[in-house]
Amino acid sequence: MIYAYQENALDSALSLRINEPTFDKYFFKNRNERLLTIAWNRGEEQTAWIDEVEYHFPKNSILALMVNQSFRFERPEDLVSWQFNREFYCIVDHDREVSCVGFLFYGMRDLLFISLDEKNVTRLDLLVKVFADEFETHDNIQGEMLRMMLKRLIIIITRLAKEQSLTPPMKESDFDIVRKFNLSVENHYKTKHQVQDYADLLNKSPKTLSNLFLIYNQKSPLQIIHERISLEAKRLMIYTDKSTKEIAYELGFEEVAHFSRFFKKIIGQNPTDFKTEMRRH
Repeated sequence: MIYAYQENALDSALSLRINEPTFDKYFFKNRNERLLTIAWNRGEEQTAWIDEVEYHFPKNSILALMVNQSFRFERPEDLVSWQFNREFYCIVDHDREVSCVGFLFYGMRDLLFISLDEKNVTRLDLLVKVFADEFETHDNIQGEMLRMMLKRLIIIITRLAKEQSLTPPMKESDFDIVRKFNLSVENHYKTKHQVQDYADLLNKSPKTLSNLFLIYNQKSPLQIIHERISLEAKRLMIYTDKSTKEIAYELGFEEVAHFSRFFKKIIGQNPTDFKTEMRRH
């Protein structure tokens, strides 16, 4: 079952899929469909492919996926999923933890599978039913009701995600720096490759950033920058026909040789071997 809501004047959209047999997304095939995704696996453990990397998607766990991630699932019919664009729901400067640039999407750089206990499974089951009822209630406050419910969903998942992923618990002020750093990397990784670049944007020293990430057992700022660049390189190699030279220039490398050395250092293969292997698969 697919429920959908659109506000044409604002170009905003929200959808809910329940037990649909087909559900995937290939970002580079349709860049205009900039949807954030929350997927809940209601069935047994299954395989998920995110940007063609294979992951185990546990039973009764939730996965939050960003706009530019491509994905497919072994058994999409076992999923309940929400998709929405920033025009429908995006609070950047307020309610930072539950915004579209909040903890779920920019608090952690690695994929996070958020597990649900029996109590939270019951809570979400009830929320799904209320969502379905609201999608079928057509009046002038339907959009606001759906936004309120989506915010409630994000609050529930964010609380669980923070409990399960942050050791020690992160101070609000520290989280804000981490979130802004991750958001800055997402916005500038093609042109800014050094920690100093982002430290300047945040009015912090590189050492302050490095120490902060170390306290919370996070990857180093430089590692995050390099992994974001290499992730985009892999996406361009998998989903487009661009040459290594075109990809290198798009990602801010003046010399193809420099990009090739960087890619091999991070990925363990040179670009040619990586593309050959991916096309074989």
